[in-house]
Amino acid sequence: MKAHDGFYIDGAWHPAPDRDTIDVVNPADEQIIAQVPAGTAADVDTAVRAARAALPAWAATPPADRAERLAALRDVLAARKDEIAETVTAELGSPLAFSQAVHAAVPLAVAASYAELAATHSFEEKVGNSTVLHEPVGVVGAITPWNYPLHQIVAKAAPALAAGCTVVLKPAEDTPLTAQLFAEAVHEAQFPAGVFNLVTGLGPVAGQALAEHPGVDLVSFTGSTAVGRQIGATAAGAVKKVALELGGKSANVILPSADLAKAVNVGVANVMSNSGQTCSAWTRMLVHTSQYEEAVELAATAAAKYGDRIGPVVNAKQQARVRSYIRKGIAEGARLIAGGLESPREQGWYVSPTVFADVRPEMTIAQEEIFGPVLSIIRYEDEDDALRIANGTVYGLAGAVWAGEESEAVAFARRMETGQVDINGGRFNPLAPFGGYKHSGIGRELGTHGLTEYLQTKSLQF
Repeated sequence: MKAHDGFYIDGAWHPAPDRDTIDVVNPADEQIIAQVPAGTAADVDTAVRAARAALPAWAATPPADRAERLAALRDVLAARKDEIAETVTAELGSPLAFSQAVHAAVPLAVAASYAELAATHSFEEKVGNSTVLHEPVGVVGAITPWNYPLHQIVAKAAPALAAGCTVVLKPAEDTPLTAQLFAEAVHEAQFPAGVFNLVTGLGPVAGQALAEHPGVDLVSFTGSTAVGRQIGATAAGAVKKVALELGGKSANVILPSADLAKAVNVGVANVMSNSGQTCSAWTRMLVHTSQYEEAVELAATAAAKYGDRIGPVVNAKQQARVRSYIRKGIAEGARLIAGGLESPREQGWYVSPTVFADVRPEMTIAQEEIFGPVLSIIRYEDEDDALRIANGTVYGLAGAVWAGEESEAVAFARRMETGQVDINGGRFNPLAPFGGYKHSGIGRELGTHGLTEYLQTKSLQF
């Protein structure tokens, strides 16, 4: 797609008043592929005012009509799925096959789910002698990350629009072209002017302005826990709602009765997909001491297969960050069994698929989010030890449990302090709530739970 040199505000593309721009760089070859405007606080203010003006009419629009617009948006995205995949590959570096199967396909499923929910959800209910109304919270400031650029936009914008809210989106500066494509799709789906608005820009400037803006009623942010704390503090000071989907350090617990080879191979694939840039990735593999060395061998073999299939990380800063964690792992005594500091390619921001064995739970690589293709394999003695290790971080976003019997895995999963657990490789469900315990966030995305984040309640007493 051709990059826009303006912002999508109030139903049209408007030239950016300021000349500052952001380079969009292909991480695979480090070449500039486009430039987009760097929005200012004034640009954010214009967008928020447009969203505020459009709110009353959109909030009063019957849910069935909102559902019709969302269905049209789904159809536009489906028609442009190849362009979506190519755009994500160009600015994120994701291999095209993964962009087609995940980056383009998953948002379609999520958009379809909200088109249906908007039409079927009950926005009022009877409670004794009261009628309880579920009304839109207002103007939503959506701040999205680069790792799943379209999915994260759809996971915020679709439920907000279904609820009757209006939206101002500030996408990650690394992947703004996908956001511009989404704005084009919104326009083609004929949403009313001002219902959805897009301002590209830097986080400390446009993102901060959006989080602070008094005309924003809810800030929905996905990104690092550190930035999430700042946004949460800003929102608290203004007494506005927040939805925060933050970091993760998820455990993949392989119980002795499990199919070890399958659990290890799926676990390695989970960490290496999207070059490890997945907040819910199972980056800590917990294996019983009796199977530990076999699991290590299986993981080393599985990781080696990704050497020439993995995409780059998003930028040079992220590459340096991931490599710094690899150095820490080596310095703290973990055993490097695959990958390491050498790049698999001469050009591009690549990191070798890396696996550490003999990782102790207290090591830095077992405690902090790396956000790259780095797996730590940790030994445990019994189930209580495994549970202690699994729950032994400040995060609680996702996880996995493998066992010979599903009931055994479920029993363990029930004791995990985390928002989502895959049982024996469970499949993605766009209707299931996603979000974290502890420092992994506040609130939920997807399905009915994601819709209710954008609703507030009013009771009428009779």
